Amino acid sequence: MKPDLTIELLRQEAHNFSQTESQHSESSLFGVTDGKAVGTYMEHKLQQYLHTKYTYVEGSSAKGIDFPNL
Repeated sequence: MKPDLTIELLRQEAHNFSQTESQHSESSLFGVTDGKAVGTYMEHKLQQYLHTKYTYVEGSSAKGIDFPNL
């Protein structure tokens, strides 16, 4: 069973994720000029990453509530 995501774990994992993501080019984003699209893409990628390791309730990026239980 996966552990529950906490604020502290989210901070650590966001740091790890950003370090990993900054080390490679994301070819699917080449030429994209819409900052909101880039942000949404990276947010969804982070959510996928977190779901492999933790249990948590995923919110709605459209509503601006990404982690409603934290």
